[in-house]
Amino acid sequence: MGQALYRKHRPKKLSEVVGQEHITKTLSEALKQGRISHAYLFTGPRGVGKTSIARILAHEINGLPYDDDTAHIDIIEIDAASNRRIDEIRDLRDKVHIAPTSAKYKVYIIDEVHMLTREAFNALLKTLEEPPAHVVFILATTDAHKLPETIISRTQRYNFRPVAKQSVVDHLAAIAKQEKIKISPAALELLAEHGEGSFRDSISLLDQAGNHGKQIELDDVQQLLGIPPREAVAGLLKRLSDTAEVAGVISDLTSLYDQGYQAAAIAKQLGQLIRAQLVAGSCALAADRALALLERLLEVPSARDPERLLEIVLLESMNRAANGGLPAAATAEVTVEIEPPAAKTVAEPAAKPVEPPPEPSKPPAPKAAKAAPKPAAESAGAHVAPARQFDAKLWPEVLAALKQKHNTLYGVVRMAEPRFLDDGTVELAFAFAFHQKRLNETANRQKLLDTIQGLTGHAVIIECTLDQSVKPASPEVSQPAAAEASAELSTISNIFGGGELLES
Repeated sequence: MGQALYRKHRPKKLSEVVGQEHITKTLSEALKQGRISHAYLFTGPRGVGKTSIARILAHEINGLPYDDDTAHIDIIEIDAASNRRIDEIRDLRDKVHIAPTSAKYKVYIIDEVHMLTREAFNALLKTLEEPPAHVVFILATTDAHKLPETIISRTQRYNFRPVAKQSVVDHLAAIAKQEKIKISPAALELLAEHGEGSFRDSISLLDQAGNHGKQIELDDVQQLLGIPPREAVAGLLKRLSDTAEVAGVISDLTSLYDQGYQAAAIAKQLGQLIRAQLVAGSCALAADRALALLERLLEVPSARDPERLLEIVLLESMNRAANGGLPAAATAEVTVEIEPPAAKTVAEPAAKPVEPPPEPSKPPAPKAAKAAPKPAAESAGAHVAPARQFDAKLWPEVLAALKQKHNTLYGVVRMAEPRFLDDGTVELAFAFAFHQKRLNETANRQKLLDTIQGLTGHAVIIECTLDQSVKPASPEVSQPAAAEASAELSTISNIFGGGELLES
């Protein structure tokens, strides 16, 4: 069985490690002076050499030669993701007092240490506070912020950095030469770029590309990674600068989809190209429009339907440019006529005075309601009467619409107390953090925003806050079932409402 390239070319000495010189030099000097710490903490992104340096250090502390294919009885590696319970750590704590078999130090390498449970951390802490003289701990993690400060403070911490792109390219070129893989410089750069500073990921991609069996060019790597051609993305961006090219944009996207390119990859490439043009000062789009588009493109990979969302994001950007920089919602407020129910809205008592109050004797005639936008436009465009004014009177309709289409989300939103602020922001105050977190999820928030826009004709800004004084309104139920429903709601809230959703 062949050996993966990232394992075959793993460094065997500190001097062979690339991209982490600030760490290897410090450790080498410490070893020369015989200054050995009882605990080290290696933190940083994946694939940058944390585990490799931990193994090298464990062997050099003991003066042992390091070979990736052999294991030493006094160098124990523990995967905290698989051994995260307190029982495993208690077993470790009991065995650390046993002297090493043949080496000077017994070294424990605990990888992904942030995965330990709280009880396991407490058990480990006892050992780190007063370790035996013959024991050295090397902890490695990609998420140092998840470690208790009591653990961090008892270690020597070394922060690993993402490897510079050029260092990755040079290293990949050296490996390709040794493995007799013919690959162009442009293809190597794309592999290094896609590896995002991770040696392991970049070398794995080179290993996969090496199966091509011939000279590897940029197009080959693009197809391997599912990255759309830069020329196609540049053409798409050029079309975005022309508001009359709506059909062309849809055609380009359809062509890319038909070739097998994913919306997430297209959005990423488009975002990278816009960023590069902004830095170079040669962006085809206006700066404010380019920044807004960059922000929306970040939402595409996590969307339920990335292809449709990418189309919407691009068309919204073109619509914004066509309307002089105004968002689509603002344009809708100016152009949409007032619907007949608007007269009913004026007649009902409003939660907040938005328009001048009508005559108390009789409601205004429909013609007067249609003429309202004209004086409003003269005063301030932002206050032109929309299709429907979003205020407390419309909130029950929002809940009813959610109940029909998104019943689970309805159960969360109805627990909120809506507060309509003067700047147009709608604050949804929740009594429990659980409901706030659920509504802050991207998918749920978008569903609510879409529902509101569908009813009002314009977009709103929503902020979710916590307020323990909030008393969520009971759902609309029949009179005989009201008492039973209220009791059930109280029971459910007591059990689940105040809970915190903890990551495992």
